[in-house]
Amino acid sequence: MAHRVDELGLLENPQHSLEYLEEVERLGKEIVSDKREVVALDRRRNLNREALRALHKDGGKTWLTVGSLLVKIPANKAQELLHQDQVQLDAEINKLRSELKVKVNRLRDMEFQSPVPGLMLNPLTQSELSAMGQVIGRHT
Repeated sequence: MAHRVDELGLLENPQHSLEYLEEVERLGKEIVSDKREVVALDRRRNLNREALRALHKDGGKTWLTVGSLLVKIPANKAQELLHQDQVQLDAEINKLRSELKVKVNRLRDMEFQSPVPGLMLNPLTQSELSAMGQVIGRHT
């Protein structure tokens, strides 16, 4: 590791060392911030799921907060709005998680560590899952 540090010139150039450490720190803060954002969005997504479940049981009209407003709307319209919000939240969470994978690997690279094994794995698609089922003898 000392050899790689020497290649960057960190030992000979204190200013370069400081800039390097600032970049590592900035990237680390971004990762922590993004993780907090994912947790907040996921919490909101779970609250939406609870609301959708409650709306499914109830009929008629319901109260819904939209920003700072409290409005009474038909339950089916509220479900539609919550479904749209769920789709948007899923997209935001997936985007943040994808960006996090790249940032984590970049930070580990800056710290002279190998990438996290399996971090860039993606789940099987439905067609891949079906093909795997056929290979192992299951019929889907």
